[in-house]
Amino acid sequence: MTDPNRHSLIEDAQGLAFGSTMAAFGILILTHLGLVTGQTAGLAVLISYATGWGFGPVFFAINLPFYWIGYKRMGRVFTLKTFVAVGTMSALTMVMPGWISFETLSPIFGAVLFGAVSGVALIVLFRHGASLGGIGIVALLLQEKTGFRAGYTQLIFDAGLFTLALFMRDVPTVAISALGALIVNLIIAINHRRDRYIAT
Repeated sequence: MTDPNRHSLIEDAQGLAFGSTMAAFGILILTHLGLVTGQTAGLAVLISYATGWGFGPVFFAINLPFYWIGYKRMGRVFTLKTFVAVGTMSALTMVMPGWISFETLSPIFGAVLFGAVSGVALIVLFRHGASLGGIGIVALLLQEKTGFRAGYTQLIFDAGLFTLALFMRDVPTVAISALGALIVNLIIAINHRRDRYIAT
């Protein structure tokens, strides 16, 4: 008998596909406007801007060391799903520019749209037992080992990224970028609660 409180393989597949696609669309908006963001995606964006390398390959490569940590901390299924999500998102960011173009896109509205799309994408991935890897896994491990709150680790990392961004982008661009990152975090904080969502 199927457990109604767990996702089926098909449900997980569509969840990973949708979440990865929306995350890639968010990155397309972000990089089209020359904005930045936090976490591992933000690091990949800054490296991409600095080197001219594509975001997709950089993001995929940055995440490689984190899979072992994810496997030890979160288990095989989580790590496999995260690998699929990261790989799909990375590939889509490489082909999407040929599918979508923006004639007009306000930077402020673009930042808000990026935040909304990315926040929803991450919630979907979380609810299907996956993530987009990176610093969040390290933050959880540090919390487990030292008691230092994972949220603080992520905050410190993001503060460093946005400080670095000031050397690569002007202040208004970084400020608008911060708006997008804030919206991502607010959407996740308000909408992602395990006590309100039973299926895993």
